[in-house]
Amino acid sequence: MMQLDRKTPPQFNGVENITLIRPKATELDNGAKIFTFNSGDLDLVRIEWIFNNLRFNPAKPLLNVAVNTMLTEGTSTLTAAQIADKIDFYGAFLQVDFSYDHSQVTLYTLTKHLNSTLPVIKDILTDSIFPEKELQTFVRNQQQKLQVSLQKNDFVARREFNKALYGETIYGLAAQPEDFQSLKREDLVAQFHEMYQPANCNIIIAGKADPQILEAVTKTFEGAWGEVTVPADTAQPELQPSAQRFIYKEKADALQSAIRIGTPFVNRTHPDFPALQVLNTVLGGYFGSRLMANIREDKGYTYGIGSGMSSFKQTGSFFIASEVGADVCKAAVSEIEKEVNLLKTDLIPEEELSLVRNFMLGSLLGSLENVLSHADKFKNLYFAGLDYDYYDRYTQTVKNITAQELKTLANKYFDFENFYKVIVGKY
Repeated sequence: MMQLDRKTPPQFNGVENITLIRPKATELDNGAKIFTFNSGDLDLVRIEWIFNNLRFNPAKPLLNVAVNTMLTEGTSTLTAAQIADKIDFYGAFLQVDFSYDHSQVTLYTLTKHLNSTLPVIKDILTDSIFPEKELQTFVRNQQQKLQVSLQKNDFVARREFNKALYGETIYGLAAQPEDFQSLKREDLVAQFHEMYQPANCNIIIAGKADPQILEAVTKTFEGAWGEVTVPADTAQPELQPSAQRFIYKEKADALQSAIRIGTPFVNRTHPDFPALQVLNTVLGGYFGSRLMANIREDKGYTYGIGSGMSSFKQTGSFFIASEVGADVCKAAVSEIEKEVNLLKTDLIPEEELSLVRNFMLGSLLGSLENVLSHADKFKNLYFAGLDYDYYDRYTQTVKNITAQELKTLANKYFDFENFYKVIVGKY
């Protein structure tokens, strides 16, 4: 029997390259694009219908999100309850999701039930009617939910931060309860017909996406939208960052203060983005980061703090976020500034950088556990207009970037004096 050598640690094999599954691409005659990722094993399929959001209208700021949220509230032939019953009967799952750049409908179903569930999705995407009764219920519920959220310091800080960075655009959306009252059924119907049309639709199929599945989707949605008379206007207004860099919302009785600090940033299309992800991870991008070590572990000011990078179609952002005891808010901001500036003056030790490299590459590998994960990586590339060599560049950057290069990047991008700083609570 072979003896284990417990004195010698197991050999660590670094990540040489990342192999991603690539989709098969087809386009329907009506302009809808389909991308299929076929795993060929489980009899499960996930289908996403993804639409670019229409141009943001400050006079009617909630149209995009309201239309997406209410897609399952009724069609000419199905009530909201009937839609839910039909999906539940087959053990399927249906959800709608809204993000700054896109709105989508997602169906998870066993392949043997696809021909029964697809007609429900077709009905939703081509014949939603936004019943007046359901609209009024939506308005009341959303107003109440927003009023509750506005009592939470972290929610207010995030809203104020986005509004400061992006102004009256979809990225800076900060709805007030009264905004929901301006929603009119005729506006939702018009928005729906302009936005949910085949030329503005990308369909991504992942799972057991064999030729029969593609044929079923094609047969259901080829020509299903009917005649489209208004092209979808998906161009967005220019960003309008605020001149005010410090926003303080005082709450005299607050026990905790929410902090959000950051700046408009490059997005995934910029060549510096992968290297900046390394820098961000060192600062606050994982549990062993410098912000966590200082402000949570050493100072005990918070249960959690982190930094992140967001990538959108028009822009990006870098942000630091935390909630700290109200009595130590000023001290926490000072420590955050210290950690940001240390990256500009001191080289990151090789041991720390090696740990971050392994964490990032391990996280990338861990995020590719199944074909659905590969489809998600494709979406990051496709909607940013990037090719698969992006992840090759990402991997090489993480493996090879030097401490000096990171210091140079910190000096180029991290100007704490000009960061937007939002405090909600006491300061």
